[in-house]
Amino acid sequence: MEEVVHARGHEHVAAAHESTLELTSDDYLTPAGDCILGIEADRTPADFDAAFVTACQDADATVVAEIEADGHRDRIEGRGDPALSFENDRSLVCRTSDYVDDRTVLVAADGAAADVDRDLVAALADGADCTLTLRVE
Repeated sequence: MEEVVHARGHEHVAAAHESTLELTSDDYLTPAGDCILGIEADRTPADFDAAFVTACQDADATVVAEIEADGHRDRIEGRGDPALSFENDRSLVCRTSDYVDDRTVLVAADGAAADVDRDLVAALADGADCTLTLRVE
């Protein structure tokens, strides 16, 4: 079961944050947004299928996030949580911690923005289109 989000990079993509990775539907990015890898996301957690949300609410679920841009790909893996609400209509966040808010799509991730392949980050900083695939395994 999976959800796919399309977005695009931006010149301010730095991917320096050590505990989160984010995509936003906003059409801008400031240098302070060091966890954001893509803007103008075409879907947000509020758009996701109810069956996908239910699958992610299982604490034993493995949730994988694969991001791809300009021939570069990276993957982080985390888990679901019963507190995940998928209600946010602006952005989605993958977290290395167990913190959950309405933007959170997975917790206990094995990586964050700072861990993303630097060639992929460079492509996003050049404005490349990207695809984020979230999959429950």
